[in-house]
Amino acid sequence: MGSSVGRAELRRWVTHTEGKVTPKDVGKLYARAESLARLPRSVQQWIVDHAGGDPYLGFVVEPYAFFLAHELIDLDAARAWLPPDYVLVPASLFANGEPRYAAILGAFTVHTSVFWGCRVELYLVAENTRTGMLTWVICDYESNTINYDPGDGFSGATTSRAVVTTTHAGEVIVDVRSAERANQLTVTAALPGAPMRALDARLWIEGNLSVDYGGRLMAAESVPFGLIFDPGEMTQALDVPLGGVAVERNTFGAGLLASSPFEVACFPYAQHFITTSYPQASPIVDEAGLVAAVRTLAAEAD
Repeated sequence: MGSSVGRAELRRWVTHTEGKVTPKDVGKLYARAESLARLPRSVQQWIVDHAGGDPYLGFVVEPYAFFLAHELIDLDAARAWLPPDYVLVPASLFANGEPRYAAILGAFTVHTSVFWGCRVELYLVAENTRTGMLTWVICDYESNTINYDPGDGFSGATTSRAVVTTTHAGEVIVDVRSAERANQLTVTAALPGAPMRALDARLWIEGNLSVDYGGRLMAAESVPFGLIFDPGEMTQALDVPLGGVAVERNTFGAGLLASSPFEVACFPYAQHFITTSYPQASPIVDEAGLVAAVRTLAAEAD
């Protein structure tokens, strides 16, 4: 697997990112976040604006993160979920794939400096007309751990069931059900025989340098934020054959998405990110800036 940084730098980057995460700190923050969720949104926003401490957090997506791309069947309804200054653009998960207007469902387990658990997120793929950058617009999610987003502020777990796991038979199992909304994703997928395939660089690299909120999560004060990561972790993934994917139930984005995905990708390795503790605009706009940031932070980790 290729990487845009050297092997030694990559190892320092990984240990630096993982080292920012401790179960003890995560446990303390869970109770605090649930308390903050009871405060008025204006007070929550003031706390976010005046937060001190380390401005960066480690964000580690554990192996077998799973992504389903569904074609949009109601473009007008999808556009209504976008923040101002965004337009839908066709996309494909994989290089040389057939781009389509798409929503992507991501199911993954993550451990970070501030929360630890499972999430399902619904994204629209759009372009920011002010910056020209491809953007993952997070429009909905469910999680079994604490959350923060500009539209809803702090919240505790939203799920009645949250399973994102694998079996020794080589299957991915996702069964995530909301306790607060109609959202549910129940899907299994067979990984044996799935080839590693090059990913679409603009979607996975540029898109993760520009992430924003839409749908019920949208807020006027939110700005696009970016992740810092080794681009090598976004160059390829398993192209899961659709014949081995069984979507038993999906109610995320009801009425917007085709019932079956047109592409499915799975990352059989961990991915390591640094991001700001709360959404903030990032100065990094391309792969060169991303590599420079990774090298700088890896060097500081020594």
